[in-house]
Formats: sequence, structure tokens, C-alpha cells
Amino acid sequence: MNKDKKNGSIKGLYQNRELIWKLACNDFKKRYAGSYLGAIWAMIQPVVTIVMYYIVFDVIMKSGAQDGPRATSIPYVLFLTAGLVPWFFFQEALTHGTAAMVEYNYLVKKVVFDVSILPVIKVLAAIFIHIFFVCVMIVMACVYGYYPSIYTIQILYYSLCVLLLTLGLAYITSSIMVFFRDIAQIIGIILQIGMWATPILWNIESLSPIWKTIISINPLVYVVTGYRNSVVGGVWFFEDVWGTVYFWCFTLIMLWLGTTLFNRLKPHFADVL
Repeated sequence: MNKDKKNGSIKGLYQNRELIWKLACNDFKKRYAGSYLGAIWAMIQPVVTIVMYYIVFDVIMKSGAQDGPRATSIPYVLFLTAGLVPWFFFQEALTHGTAAMVEYNYLVKKVVFDVSILPVIKVLAAIFIHIFFVCVMIVMACVYGYYPSIYTIQILYYSLCVLLLTLGLAYITSSIMVFFRDIAQIIGIILQIGMWATPILWNIESLSPIWKTIISINPLVYVVTGYRNSVVGGVWFFEDVWGTVYFWCFTLIMLWLGTTLFNRLKPHFADVL
């Protein structure tokens, strides 16, 4: 592997695709090695979270059905699940992606290893559980009468959206963490705030136009809304022209900033670690 040629560019990542996929699979397996239930633990916690939110907000607080696209009414448990599925992926991928360089410090110190693939490995490792929960979401939608349609295929698009957004942020946070370990705790706090600042438990349509515009600055609003539109159907992603343009401008800027910062700091990683 030529380290000079493979500096985190798209071409370099593509050339390393087999290695990236293999390491991502190994990373996922390693997280649950030695436990009796293995990867099942990764599914239990999000399921428990969904159940608890459903009990609190729907059963106890009687949130009821929520307004959906095309004047439809979405059962709260489906509304909640469609919002939590992309959030769980974003949260896990960013948390593990932030720690990528520190966790794989023994690879960072290898001269011939391209460390630019490490954040990619962490983000991809989170996709396995995400696929499981997407399937659960689709089955749940069928139970409530929302069967897969042509709109459902948009889940692939929105999954790509959240993956690239997370990757750009992971490049930034993982490179900073090499020099400033407290970034992991800061990210944890930001994720706690972000959970409530994103319309996952509540409906953005209930806000005034001004607040709706302010909240929509959060790029995850586009993704969460998109997952719901994909499940319920009736809205294509390109119908939200300004939301789509804003999301991709924000994501591409994050990817550019992330890879630029990462490549600038990369020569110093081995010295610090």
C-alpha cells in the first residue's frame, strides 16, 4: 500500500474498499466478542429505548397520532421509530468514529498503513445494526398498514445522507481527539442535546414558521423527516428542494473540512499516540 497515494481521497478509499469492508466487519464482531449474546446486545438497548419512549410519550402522556406528509396521520410508535432509526446510526457511528484513531493507535504507528480509512471503518461498522432496525421499521409500518412502496427505496438515499454526514464529522472529531481527549465527553453532551433538538420525539410541524426554520438548520432534520416520508410514502426527497440543497452543501463542507483537517494533522498522529 502506497501511503503517499492513498491519503484519504475518494480514489484511495475506493482502492482500499476490500480492506475497509473486512476491517469494518472485524470491528463489529470485536465489539461483542466474549459475550454470550454477542451482537444481540447492540439491538437490545435501542429496542428498550424505543419501548420506554413509547410508553412515556404515547401510553402515559397520550401523544397520539402525528401529522405526516400529504395530510396523513402517523401512529406515534411508528413516528417515533422512524425518527430513532437514523438517530441511533448517527449516534453510534459518530461516537465510535471519534475514538477511531485512539482505539487503533497501533495501526496509526505503522508507516505503511493508511490511517485515513480508520474513521470510515468505524462508520461502516455501525451500518450492520442500522440495517436490522430499518427492517424492524418496515415490518412495524406494515403492521400499521403502511406497506412498502416505490417511496420506500428512498431509505437507501437517506442512509447514504446520514453516512456521509457522519463520516465528515468523524474525520473532524477523530483527528481532534488525538490531541484533545476530552472531545469524546463533549461529543456525548452534544449528542444528548441533539437528541432533543432534532424532531424525533416531537413533530416539527407543530412549530411556528420561524422556529421551524431555525430548527431546520440542523441537517439531521432533513434525514429524520426523510425516513418518515419514505416509510409513510407520498413525498420524494427532491420535492424538498431547499432542504436537499442545504443538506448537501452542509455535508460536502463537513467532508471537505474533515478530510482537510485530518490530512493536515495526520503527520503528527504517531508522535502523539
